[in-house]
Amino acid sequence: MSQPSLIIRDLHVTVGEKAILKGVNLTVNPGEKHALMGPNGSGKSTLSNALMGHPNYNITHGEVLFQGQNLLEMAPDERARAGMFLAFQYPMVIPGVKVFQFLRNMLQARRGADVPVREFRKILKDKMQLLEMKEEFVKRYLNEGFSGGEKKRHEILQMALLEPSLAILDETDSGLDVDALRIVCEGINAVSAQQPDMGVLIITHYQRMLNYITPDFVHVLFEGRIVKSGDKNLALQIEAEGYDAIEREVLASV
Repeated sequence: MSQPSLIIRDLHVTVGEKAILKGVNLTVNPGEKHALMGPNGSGKSTLSNALMGHPNYNITHGEVLFQGQNLLEMAPDERARAGMFLAFQYPMVIPGVKVFQFLRNMLQARRGADVPVREFRKILKDKMQLLEMKEEFVKRYLNEGFSGGEKKRHEILQMALLEPSLAILDETDSGLDVDALRIVCEGINAVSAQQPDMGVLIITHYQRMLNYITPDFVHVLFEGRIVKSGDKNLALQIEAEGYDAIEREVLASV
C-alpha cells in the first residue's frame, strides 16, 4: 500500500499572539478527495497557508508529513517542487507578465530544468484542451482584467501543468457565479481523472462546490479543531441545518 500523501498530527498554529489552530489531525491518501468546511474564523485558510509555509503563520506544535518527509523542515519553494499545490482564494494580478511565460517558468521551477518552448507549447496545448480553454488566454497578462471565473480557471490550469501529488483548493468557489463554478469544478474533475493519484483538499464554506465534486470525506473545522468527519452527507447536513447545529452537537459532547 502506498504511503499517505499528507499526515497532520496535533497541529497548532498562531498568527501574531493569537492561537488559530489548536490540534488539527488529518490524513489524505493518494487519490482521495477531502472537503474541509467550517464557519468564518474557524481556521480553514490558516491551515492552507501554514501547510505552504507562509511566514506569518507560526507552527508552535505538531507534525506534518508530506509523502513521508517532514514538511515543516522544507522551505515554501521546496514544498511546491516536491508536489504540493495551493490554489489561492484571491489570485494576484501581475501586470506586464504574460500568462504563457509565467506558466513556462512555473513548470521549469517544478522540474528543476529547462523546458524548451516547443515542448512547453505542446504540453500547454494538451492541458488547455483538457480544460476546454482557448489559446488566446495565455497571451494575456497574468490575471489582469480577468473575471473571477477566469482567475480560478487559470489556477486549475496551473494545477494541471504542475501535476501535484496534493492539491489544496482554498475557497476556489469564492466569488464565482453558478456557471463559472460549474466550469471550474468540471476542470478540477478533469485534472483529477487524468491524475488519479492526486490527493485533493477542498476548503470551502458551502456545499455548492460539492454538488460537482464528490468528496470521499468531509470534515468540519470549528475553533481550530476538526470536530466531526463523515461522507458527502455531512455537507448536505450542514447545508440544511447550518453550522450552528454542529456547534450545539460539539458543545453537548463536552
